Amino acid sequence: MSNQELKTTMRKSVEAAQRNFNTIRTGRANTSLLDRISVEYYGAETPLKSLATITTPDSQTIAIQPFDLGSLASIEKAIATSDLGFTPNNDGKIIRINVPPLTEERRKEFCKLASKYAEEGKVALRNIRRDAIERVKKSEKDGDLSEDQSRDEQETIQKETDNFIKDIEKKLSEKEAEILKV
Repeated sequence: MSNQELKTTMRKSVEAAQRNFNTIRTGRANTSLLDRISVEYYGAETPLKSLATITTPDSQTIAIQPFDLGSLASIEKAIATSDLGFTPNNDGKIIRINVPPLTEERRKEFCKLASKYAEEGKVALRNIRRDAIERVKKSEKDGDLSEDQSRDEQETIQKETDNFIKDIEKKLSEKEAEILKV
């Protein structure tokens, strides 16, 4: 695995952690809160964003306008049964979700969830590091790399891992600040 491939793989792990962070609610309405919602649509689980236009008319409201009005009840049910804790309001054409301000207790729960997502991202980075170092050690054992080259490669892999872990920690602190901002 080249250094560039290593960076690309690690960057994907950081991006996955960021996508998880985006699904955590803050005190403001945000369309990415609904990214993980799937709706039963003609017998198939379909992502909500494939079935409707999702907008935020103001900072406390999310509006969902289905392309097919027949899916309105299914969308409403999927949102109501999700772990987001939203109560959808259906007027027959558009579903509106009021995003209430977060309580202090809820903010702390969301910070814990963000920490969990960050830890998952770091574990993924460490797994990538472990695999890369194993490949370097195997190359050294096979005689493709000298001991010095192997050590240099391993140091480079460790430095890259440290940089990406710092990136995840930075994104975590930004998300926590966003969650705790009143």
